[in-house]
Amino acid sequence: MANILVIGPHPDDQEAGMGGTVARLAAEGHDVLLLDVTNGEPTPLGDPETRAAEAAAAAEILSAPGRPVRRRLLGLPNRVVEHTIEARHAVAGVIREHRAQVLFVPFFEDAHPDHRAVTRIAEDARFDAKLTKTDMPGEPIYPRWLFYYYATHLRWVPNPSFLIDISDHLEAKLRAIRAYETQFVRANAHVVDWIEQGSRYFGSRMGVAAAEPFFTKEPLGLTGLAGLAV
Repeated sequence: MANILVIGPHPDDQEAGMGGTVARLAAEGHDVLLLDVTNGEPTPLGDPETRAAEAAAAAEILSAPGRPVRRRLLGLPNRVVEHTIEARHAVAGVIREHRAQVLFVPFFEDAHPDHRAVTRIAEDARFDAKLTKTDMPGEPIYPRWLFYYYATHLRWVPNPSFLIDISDHLEAKLRAIRAYETQFVRANAHVVDWIEQGSRYFGSRMGVAAAEPFFTKEPLGLTGLAGLAV
């Protein structure tokens, strides 16, 4: 089983972009940690305490028996995230602590400055985490894979490298998103419908009920054709 770190600029980005995959990975026995770079506040209807409770509830929904999806807040300021050495090393410290072998980060093209900054921070933190002779805590590690999930603020259709079947976990994904009542129930409820429609569309591209799209800059290798969906 793998140690997996899913990095989100704000609580709810991971659920919206890849909540079904998080639930699937947990069900398969992987150790999944969600890292919220900011607490997501201020928002029109939220506050830090409410958002923290919503985030905890969402992680619980995505958890599997005996394999809880854990969550950690890095605590950088919302709306003004900057790509700095300090931010890179803070994320690299979490990578080392979790012994992360796989990273998931937001797709690098986005209208939201926080999303773009967090992706750059995470990409560089992957490299920083392997460095020796630094003041960063923990032992060096270089995550084998870095994948991009789509939770963008642009009106465009992803052109993914691969899809992951979430047919058995779509309902958990939608419930986890709706756990953010201040963001997706009391406001922006239509976004949940868009996300469901997108999941079902990408599922149709691989012949299943629902799927989530991902992008990679590094090629995936196949040891055979048995795992391909047709």
